[in-house]
Parts: sequence; structure tokens; C-alpha cells
Amino acid sequence: QLFDDTSAGQHNSGLGSADKAGMDYAGQAILSEPMSNLAMAYGSSLASQGKQMMDKNLDRFIPITKLKYYFAVDTVYVGKKLGLLVFPYMHENWEVSYQQDTPVAPRFDVNAPDLYIPSMAFITYILVAGLALGTQNRFSPEILGMQASSALVWLIIEVLAVLLSLYLVTVNTDLTTIDLVAFSGYKYVGMIVGVLAGLLFGKTGYYLSLFWCCASIFVFM
Repeated sequence: QLFDDTSAGQHNSGLGSADKAGMDYAGQAILSEPMSNLAMAYGSSLASQGKQMMDKNLDRFIPITKLKYYFAVDTVYVGKKLGLLVFPYMHENWEVSYQQDTPVAPRFDVNAPDLYIPSMAFITYILVAGLALGTQNRFSPEILGMQASSALVWLIIEVLAVLLSLYLVTVNTDLTTIDLVAFSGYKYVGMIVGVLAGLLFGKTGYYLSLFWCCASIFVFM
């Protein structure tokens, strides 16, 4: 026999190499799996600590937990509150309800201040003002931006003026700064009514609705 059959040896050698490679891969997988789990656990721990630190530092400047209270509203509350802002003359009980020395959420008490209506009313007022400017061929993004900035600045001035007045006359009150922002923001509801009345009924409708809304917000306050 001139040539020996070496195919079986080569085949066995190939199997041996494959088995060795498989064992090496299995060993690497066994070693790398704990490392990857450790890295994931370490990353999750860092993310959790970072979130806690961010929430802690954020609460120092923006009371997130308190803000959640002022946005705890529902459609029933919004409807009743809007009706109260426009027609408060038949309302008798103005006291805020408390539960264990803590005021109940706005959705359970129409007298409780909220920030949902003021914030939505502010945005709606800017949109309605843009509509009014459009009917007068005066609309432009710059003018609308100035309108929004002016409304926001006057809101801040009003709140600061009330805070200064309370400080000067040394009046003890349970109202917080956020409460003052809420009450000051309710006026945008009347301003929306006035602008819409002006668009529909002209100057007469504008001034009549403005007078009505001013009287209503005076009674409400």
C-alpha cells in the first residue's frame, strides 16, 4: 500500500480541536457571566444612587411632592372650579377641607387651590391672544412672545407684591407662595372670557365681560 489512509486521523484531530475550542468558549462564558452580572448590578446601583441624589437636590429648589398635590385634579373638579371662578356669587362655604391637619387634594375640595387651571389658562390665554392679534392683522411670533413674557412678568410681580405686603403688615397666614401663584393665575380664566367676548361681540361685549369677571374674581378672592 503506497498511501496510508490519514483521513480518520485528520477527522479525529478536527474533532479534538472543536472540542477544545468549545471547552475554551464554555470556560470564557463561565468566567464572563459573573463579571457581566456584577457590572449590571454595579450600574443599576449607580443609577439608583444618582436618581436619589438628583431627587434630593431637586426637592431643595422645586418641591416636587408639593407640586403633585396642586395637580391632583379631575374633570369634575375642573368644571366646578371654572364655574366658581365665573359665577361665585351663590357659593357659601369657602373653607378648605382638612384631613389630619393636611388639606385634602383639590379633586376632593373645590375650595382647594390648584395649579392645573392656572397653567392651562395661561397657555389658553396666549393662544386666544394670538387669535385676537390675527383678526387684527397684527400677529407675529415676536408679538406673541412679548405677550406671553408680559403676562408671566406681571404674574411674578403680583405674587411678589402680595408677599411684600404680608411681610410689611406682619400677617400670619397659612398661604404658601405656591398658593399665591395659583390664586393669581386664576385671573387668566376671566381674561380668556373677556378676549373671546370681544372677538364675538366687539368692544361692548369685551368691557361687559371684563367687568363681570373682575367682580367675580374679587368675590372669589
